[in-house]
Amino acid sequence: MTDRYCVFGHPVGHSKSPAIHAAFAAQLGEAIDYTAIEAPLDDFAGAWRAFIAAGGRGANVTVPFKEEAYRLCEVLSPRARRAGAVNTLILGKNGQSNDLKVYGDTTDGVGLVRDLERHGVTLAGARLLVLGAGGAVRGVLEPLLAAAPASLVVANRTAEKAEALAADFADLGEIRGGGFDAISGPFDVVINGTSASLAGDLPPLPDDLFADGATAYDMMYGAEPTVFLRWAGERGARTADGLGMLVEQAAESFFLWRHQRPDTDPVLEALRLAL
Repeated sequence: MTDRYCVFGHPVGHSKSPAIHAAFAAQLGEAIDYTAIEAPLDDFAGAWRAFIAAGGRGANVTVPFKEEAYRLCEVLSPRARRAGAVNTLILGKNGQSNDLKVYGDTTDGVGLVRDLERHGVTLAGARLLVLGAGGAVRGVLEPLLAAAPASLVVANRTAEKAEALAADFADLGEIRGGGFDAISGPFDVVINGTSASLAGDLPPLPDDLFADGATAYDMMYGAEPTVFLRWAGERGARTADGLGMLVEQAAESFFLWRHQRPDTDPVLEALRLAL
């Protein structure tokens, strides 16, 4: 019997997850059925229960349901508990049919770190700046700090939100938060986790943001570089977008469900060509 998986979102029609997981399954000879489901804004839990009743075994969860997914889990991974959000739901641990608990994990952070590694970025001992203080940033701070950077600064339009976020992770390493106006570089790695790129906007950033050989990374992606990446490239930074992060977090979810790790390179290459 083919195991069913899906991605929940609202909207979700644009999602590349079905194509990514179909490619993973074909590569590894796994028989799965992976679809996109647009859950009602007021009844995500009901959509999950209906999916499970129809034979579902697990799901990815995207905007705006990651916090709701967190709340319906019976068991949370340490990284999901830290993030306060879940992007991967697993029905039963390790495929045990008699275990029908709902397990929750988040793979966004590990996806980001693996993609940075693919681009040859060294995080250990580096000075990191992360722009934004929303759920996307919260989900990646633990693995970034686990890579032992020299320091990590969270900057946000609302300074208090960045300061509170930094305080939540202060036990994991050298981290502080503040407003965009308090940014003082240079930095070795600058990660844009704001939604500004979606609107074609750029946070107010100083021109001397980047150290020599610095990398600018935008969690967003598209056929053309984002405004942030164009701005960073003009100031001498190496640039990378978030398409690789999308593929790497998907690969981690696939591993959690199927206990096999896909080769992400050919899948990423095919997605890039299709943009």
